[in-house]
Amino acid sequence: MNEDITFIVDTTKEAMEKAIKHLEKQFVNIRAGKASPAMLGSVMVDYYGSQTPLSQVANVNTPDGRTITVQPWEKNMLQAIEKAIMIANLGFNPMNNGDILIISVPPLTEERRRELAKQAKVEAEDAKVGIRNARKEANNDIKKTEDASEDIQKNAEADVQALTDKYVKKIEETLASKETEIMTV
Repeated sequence: MNEDITFIVDTTKEAMEKAIKHLEKQFVNIRAGKASPAMLGSVMVDYYGSQTPLSQVANVNTPDGRTITVQPWEKNMLQAIEKAIMIANLGFNPMNNGDILIISVPPLTEERRRELAKQAKVEAEDAKVGIRNARKEANNDIKKTEDASEDIQKNAEADVQALTDKYVKKIEETLASKETEIMTV
């Protein structure tokens, strides 16, 4: 196969891998009933004038399946962290005991589980769009290669389509797994 075409196919594969990684990262943020430090992963704290991820200003733990504790490294940051969690609009109400923040994670209702399953489907569909865009770019790049014969171009397009099918299937499997996790009580 032509060097340019090999490069295009490899680049496309990397782009599709990134779409899968992004989807998995998004799925971590969708809670599935039990407490996880990742649930606070999107919280940004005002740390002396700059927005800093919560994990860089405090220790986040889950002592059990229904509780998250946040222990700041500097005691004076307790109020700022509490405010940041409230602003993040995650549906949590932290309790401040003077040393740490304790967040009780309520059990999910059936309606909330369905909403989260819909949110997971939306994220999966976004990942599929990313994969299809990578396929489209690859096919356009393949058509632009001038030193490759028509047969080589057709074979490369078939390879890209096979990659697309493989990664779309992977997304559907990941989604099915996440939906099962969300809907399990």
